[in-house]
Amino acid sequence: MPRQRALLDPLRGSSARNPPPPERAEGDEEEEEEEERWSTIPPELLGEVVRRLESSDGQWPLRKSLVSCACVCRRWRQVTTGVVGSPRDTGMITFAASLKQPGPRDLPIQCYIKRNKTNNTFCLYLSLTQTFMDKGKFLLAAERFRHRAHVEYIISFDADDMSQRSNAYVGKLRSDIFGLNFKIYDGQPPFDGAKASTNRTSRRFASKQISPQVPTGNFEIGQVSYKFNLLKTRGPRRMLCTLQRTAENSRKVHQKIPRADASGSDAGSVVLKNKAPRWHEHLKCWCLNFHGRVTVASVKNFQLVASSNPNGAGDGTIDVNEPVLLQFGKVGDDMFTMDYREPLSAFQAFAICLTSFGTKFACE
Repeated sequence: MPRQRALLDPLRGSSARNPPPPERAEGDEEEEEEEERWSTIPPELLGEVVRRLESSDGQWPLRKSLVSCACVCRRWRQVTTGVVGSPRDTGMITFAASLKQPGPRDLPIQCYIKRNKTNNTFCLYLSLTQTFMDKGKFLLAAERFRHRAHVEYIISFDADDMSQRSNAYVGKLRSDIFGLNFKIYDGQPPFDGAKASTNRTSRRFASKQISPQVPTGNFEIGQVSYKFNLLKTRGPRRMLCTLQRTAENSRKVHQKIPRADASGSDAGSVVLKNKAPRWHEHLKCWCLNFHGRVTVASVKNFQLVASSNPNGAGDGTIDVNEPVLLQFGKVGDDMFTMDYREPLSAFQAFAICLTSFGTKFACE
């Protein structure tokens, strides 16, 4: 202890070999004292408080009280995130981490997308009611950019910050020259040991890292392709999606955003195909049953189901009773619904829906 006192005493510890420690800002000390005061609450009591909030605050905007609890201090964050279930178990989105976790097994999470043609932006909202008129809870935003012959969609937590150098950056979507093949990139590694894309246009420069141990970049997690149909002899658009499964328990606790879960040991991928519409002889058009969630006919409308072909090659058969994992459709000039469920996350579903925008000359 004498040496510590000497270091704190400028009269006796001001040597080059033993410099005094840097002075701490008064605000930092007050913040630490405040955090220490809140962290002294017994975890059992705190857990009971959070459980009561969880049971009473069913929907937004009431669920923001749970987010407030998680923002108090590290101890509160650990207890709150431990009590609040994932979307797969609860069917609810609470934290930003929920956007990269799979949706519920049974009933889908209902969202909608607003398009702004003037600035090429798309915003994803969580539906708060069964109508299409509620303001919704903002989840994600995307902006379309053209790089020479390619198109990219930057996806962000902040509608006013679309920089890949920002902490709000979530991922990106990139198309080929024809707009028929897309690659989905995650801004954080989907699993331990994942390698970032080496494509020059897919790198993320000057990134602000949450932790020096967490690599940042663009990690390919999926592909979406549309069947080439230049002669227009095959009817409406035909989609094939291949998404990488990642293990929830393989990520490190210091990663910024939890990854989408997968069952078992979690290797491999999930293959989705669009559900083929039927021709309505009376209406003279292709039809799908969206159960009232889509009200405007559009070539962009689709439903995705699991494909029987795990390799994604060939056509693969689709059971008519196969549950719809993602459906997207038009309800207004610039309004579209998006309903998703397991194994898709909100981020994956949003990226897939973005591929439907834009004209596809060799597809429709």
